[in-house]
Amino acid sequence: MAATQRYSELNPNFDVSWEKRSLSEFESKPIQVLAEEFDLLVIDHPWAGFATRNNVLLPLNEWMDVDFLAEQASHSVGASYSSYNFDGFQAALAIDAASPVSLHRPDLISADEVPRTFDETVEFARGGKVLYAATPTYLLMDFYALCNTAGGSLFMPKSNHVVDQETGMEVLEDMRRLACACDPIIFELDPISLHELLGESRTAMFCPFVYGYVNYSRRGYVTHPLKAQNIIYYRGKMLTGVLGGTGLAISASTKHANAACDFAAYVASPKVQSTIFCDSGGQPANRTAWLDEECNRTTLDFFTDTIASLDNAYVRPRYSGYLAFQDEAGPLIYDYVRNGGNALDVLKSLDVAHVHSYNR
Repeated sequence: MAATQRYSELNPNFDVSWEKRSLSEFESKPIQVLAEEFDLLVIDHPWAGFATRNNVLLPLNEWMDVDFLAEQASHSVGASYSSYNFDGFQAALAIDAASPVSLHRPDLISADEVPRTFDETVEFARGGKVLYAATPTYLLMDFYALCNTAGGSLFMPKSNHVVDQETGMEVLEDMRRLACACDPIIFELDPISLHELLGESRTAMFCPFVYGYVNYSRRGYVTHPLKAQNIIYYRGKMLTGVLGGTGLAISASTKHANAACDFAAYVASPKVQSTIFCDSGGQPANRTAWLDEECNRTTLDFFTDTIASLDNAYVRPRYSGYLAFQDEAGPLIYDYVRNGGNALDVLKSLDVAHVHSYNR
């Protein structure tokens, strides 16, 4: 909204009125419904495959300057830019980059004392010291991250399996081991509520992996600012957290395509990302901003201290029916991690949901 205000001041004939939606709506509300009503949309990159198949978004690769798009690609934080490209169709410009990072309360524990590995985290968790987001969607993201880091074969082409059985079962057991060491409140926390609770808690002081929100590292935003660092290690490797972030897309039915493209290029530009966007509480996607001295000075070095996690992040599948699978798979992981059960049965159910999703 801050970027929109300044753009409108520079272009008096241009005006945008934004409407907010919830985090859950952002993750799952069908974009074809939104594209019928709005010219500009902020979307999640797993929608890229759906957009390509159904032509609900403007193909930015056909509408925007080639050199500008090349700059966006070369200055992307991790796969943020390319995650919106599916089979050559550029569905959006990355304007926000995110992946899981670790967090701690510097008023309660020093950076040298925080756990660095998954096993250290399990040991440290007892006594309510560790929180993480364990609602269905985010447990599924953790499952992907742990499986991928462990060398599992995730979503292999021409395979009906989400992951190989051995890796999947071991990861599910590890996930339950960590959850059992933590306060059950984790099962009520999404990333935003996790940040809120960790910033106010008197006992919890560490989170091993959660999608980072830079504002919680800014002065005055929360009672106790949170220090973000790179994500923990699992089986000797930095955990490959699952890429998040947001992209700015344009409806294929817009009557103002040129103006919308010009505005999108403004918001995604290195200058705006490093200044207005970041200064106004944004978490930019352009690498220039992540390396900018001022952006880091005001955020406890959030960007430089977590960029390796972003560059290392795993990109989810983006085929047209993937989000139907994600909605069905999350509760399966959640039920096992919270209540136990048969890990092999969970993997079989994931495989069934995976196969069905290709027909959505």
